[in-house]
Amino acid sequence: MKKILITGFDPFGGEKINPAYEAVKLLPDQIAGAEVIKLEVPTVFGKGPQKTVDAIEEFHPDYVLCIGQAGGRSQITPEFVGINYVQARIPDNEGNQPMNQPLVEGAPAAYFATIPVHAMVEEMKKAGIPASVSFTAGTYVCNAMLYCVMHALATKHPTIKGGFMHVPYATEQTVNQPAGTPGMNLSDIAKGIELAVKAIVENETDIQTVGGETH
Repeated sequence: MKKILITGFDPFGGEKINPAYEAVKLLPDQIAGAEVIKLEVPTVFGKGPQKTVDAIEEFHPDYVLCIGQAGGRSQITPEFVGINYVQARIPDNEGNQPMNQPLVEGAPAAYFATIPVHAMVEEMKKAGIPASVSFTAGTYVCNAMLYCVMHALATKHPTIKGGFMHVPYATEQTVNQPAGTPGMNLSDIAKGIELAVKAIVENETDIQTVGGETH
């Protein structure tokens, strides 16, 4: 049986929940015949990616999909690329706020996702879940997770496919946000992740080594 490791961050920035892991917890234990391994990770530079890399070493999954919150986005957005740069707009959960520096000294400027991001979006849209490909994962912990995990896969586990996906605020998080702030029901976020995983597993033969393109 194929295995997919799915991570989600803990709450940060003063929020009481993080829809990333809240939605991951709602996922079934199997999707499209693949075993789902769920992991909560800290919103902390270094520690979050390392916990994910340690889980990769422990479980030897076929795929890795990391989930993060992007408050203000109205769609679920698989990320196309992670960059070797950090500019933390706010401190992480341990007070770290690195600025204007590389994530990994001497490593490539960027890594592309190796999961089929376009197929993931199409699978979600067919089911009525708002989704689009994102071409920037930002410069905070989410991008750090994407980049550092892809660096680990590229240098140590080249057969494992990986990537990152942002999800909107959960609806309940928007209550005290400015009017018009988008949100999505946790059940819909979880359904979107499930459909994205289905696309990953079913489009394995279409996964390319650069950019997660499908042809």
